[in-house]
Amino acid sequence: MLFSSLEFLYLYLPVTLLLYFITPLRYRNLVLLLVSLVFYGWSEPVYLFLMVLTILVDYAAGLLIQKARTPRARRGWLIAAIVLNLGLLGFFKYSGWMLDTLRLIPALAFLPRLSVALPIGISFYTFQALSYVIDVYRGQVCAQRDPIAFGTYVTLFPQLIAGPIVRYSDVDAQLTGRSHSVLMAASGARTFICGLCKKVLLANPAGELFALVRDLPTERQTTVGAWFGIVCFTIQIYFDFSGYSDMAIGLGRILGFRFPENFYYPMTARSVSEFWRRWHITLSTWFREYVYIPLGGNRRSKGRTYLNLLAVWALTGLWHGASWNFVLWGLYFFLLLSMERLFLGRLLERLPTAVGHAWTLLCVVFSFYIFVFDASLPTLSLSAARAYLAVLLGRRGAGLFGGDVGYEILRNLPLLSLCVLGMTPLPKRLFWRLYEKTRAMDWVTLALCVAGLLLSTAYLVDSSYNPFLYFRF
Repeated sequence: MLFSSLEFLYLYLPVTLLLYFITPLRYRNLVLLLVSLVFYGWSEPVYLFLMVLTILVDYAAGLLIQKARTPRARRGWLIAAIVLNLGLLGFFKYSGWMLDTLRLIPALAFLPRLSVALPIGISFYTFQALSYVIDVYRGQVCAQRDPIAFGTYVTLFPQLIAGPIVRYSDVDAQLTGRSHSVLMAASGARTFICGLCKKVLLANPAGELFALVRDLPTERQTTVGAWFGIVCFTIQIYFDFSGYSDMAIGLGRILGFRFPENFYYPMTARSVSEFWRRWHITLSTWFREYVYIPLGGNRRSKGRTYLNLLAVWALTGLWHGASWNFVLWGLYFFLLLSMERLFLGRLLERLPTAVGHAWTLLCVVFSFYIFVFDASLPTLSLSAARAYLAVLLGRRGAGLFGGDVGYEILRNLPLLSLCVLGMTPLPKRLFWRLYEKTRAMDWVTLALCVAGLLLSTAYLVDSSYNPFLYFRF
C-alpha cells in the first residue's frame, strides 16, 4: 500500500489514527504493531510470516547476546543473527540473480531458473533489525525485553518499507515513553502533506516525462532530449524518495516519534562526497557504522582505506538491487569518491562554487542513467541502455534538439523550474521568514495544506501513473 494512494489516505490512515488515539497509552504499541502488520500484509499477506520470523529471531538474539557469559558466546549469537537475517535477504533478493549469473558459465548452464518474488521493504527492515542486534552486542543499547515494543520497532509502518533506516538507539526511549501534542501532530501533518505533494505533483509528472522519452524509437531521439529524459528521472527519484521520507517522518511525528532526516538538499552539493552526506543519509550512516568503520575505516594504510571504500560501495550498489547495473552504479561512485579523496576534492575547493555544483550535478545525473537501466526489467534492457547511451553521447546520427521531445521540454518548463526551485532550501527559508513575521501564516499554512491534499487527491483520481521506485529495494 502506497502512502500516495487513495486507500491509504482515506481509509487506512484515518482508521489507524482513530484506533491509536482512542487507545490508552500503555496499549498503543500493541495497536501500532497490529496496524503495521495489516499495512504490510495489505498487498503481500504471504510474506507476513517473514516479518514475524524477523521479529522473533532478532528479539531472541538480543536477549541471548546480553545474557551470554563469555565473549565467545556473545559473538556466536551475533554471528547466528547476522547469518539468519542476511540469509533471508540473500535468498529472496539475490538467489535468482546469482543463479542467472552462474548459468552464463558453460559448465553451469544446467542450473535451474529461480523466480522468487521480492518482499516489499526487506532491505530496509533487515538493516534495522541488524542494527539492533549489533548495537546490543556492542553494549550501546540494552536488549528490549518487551516483545511488543520490539515488534513495534521492526514493523512501524511509517518507515517500514522505504525508510528512513531507523536505528534502535534512535527510538529506544520513544518506544516506551513518547509524548504527544497538538503542535507536534500539526507539524507532522504539514510535513506529511509536503512530502505527498513532492511525490504526487512533482515526482509523478517528471516520471511520466522520462517514460515518454525512454519509449521513443531511437530514430526520433535527440541528444538534448535524451539528457532531458535522464534529468526528469533524476527529478523523479529525488522527489519520489525524499517525498516518501518526508511522509514517513511526518507520520512518525503524529504518532509521537522523531525519525532522523534522510535528505538535506543533496542537489545543492559542491562535490560528490558532499552529495552523499546529503542523500539517503540514514543508509550512508548505516554503512559507515556497520561496515566501513568495522573494516578499519581510514585508520590503516591508504590501500586498506580504498579497499574498505570499495567494499562499502559495492555493497551499497547491491543493496539497491540484484542486477549488475546497481553494482556498476556503486563502483561508479567509488571511483568518483576516490578521485575526490586523491586530488579532485582539493581542486574543487579552489575553483568557483559554480564549477563544483556543475561537476556534482553532471556526475549525479549520469549516475541515474546507470541506475535506471535495470536489465531485469524488459523495457530497460541492456540493448535499450546501449541505444540510449549512444543518443546521450550524440552518436547514431541523433539530432541535437527538436522533435517531439523539444516540444515537451518547452511545454514543461514551468514544471521543471518549480522542481529545480524545490531542490533548494529557498522555499523553506521563505516560508519560515514569513511565518515569523506574519500572524496570519497559521491560516495560510492550513490553506496550503488543504490545497496540497486536494490537488494530490485530484491527481490520484485522474491518473493511473503512481509508482514508488524504492519498493523494488
